Amino acid sequence: MRHILTAALTVLALALPLGAAELGDDGLHKTPWMRDTFKDLREDLQEANAEGKRLLVIFEQRGCIYCTKMHEEVFPDPEITQLIEDNYFVVQLNLFGDVEVTDFDGEAMPEKDMAMKWGVMFTPTMMFLPEEVPEDATAARAAVATMPGAFGKGTTKALLTWVKDRGYESGENFQKFLASQMVTQ
Repeated sequence: MRHILTAALTVLALALPLGAAELGDDGLHKTPWMRDTFKDLREDLQEANAEGKRLLVIFEQRGCIYCTKMHEEVFPDPEITQLIEDNYFVVQLNLFGDVEVTDFDGEAMPEKDMAMKWGVMFTPTMMFLPEEVPEDATAARAAVATMPGAFGKGTTKALLTWVKDRGYESGENFQKFLASQMVTQ
């Protein structure tokens, strides 16, 4: 019996992608680099800045096949994982969730209502925030980049790099940056 259990566990382990996220009780993928916060973006931004990282808000939903794709095929890539761990403070929000979120403008509401306020319609959606956000701004208005939907490793890595290196400040067009990154790979 012990051998059968060991064999079954080995087969299960081999069937899971290396570094794949686990599903939480809410049905969302959970990774070690996601932060469990009080969802007050003003506090999250302060903490991210204190760690020398960029605040990244990611919306996901239960059963999202594109979120699964990102968590099984893109995020586990060692270079992408390293980029996230070294440079980003990631807060996960549920597109249909009820956990209260406080925006930079002080307005607090459930995740699902905040998604509507910010115009988030797809999952996953990643919103990259600058180091400083005016008190009257919303996260959607302050974001330096927003990535709605699932993309492959090359595009995701390029966007993480472009935001980290502040390509948006120099006026560098992301699409041109992406094209230059794809040529060098």
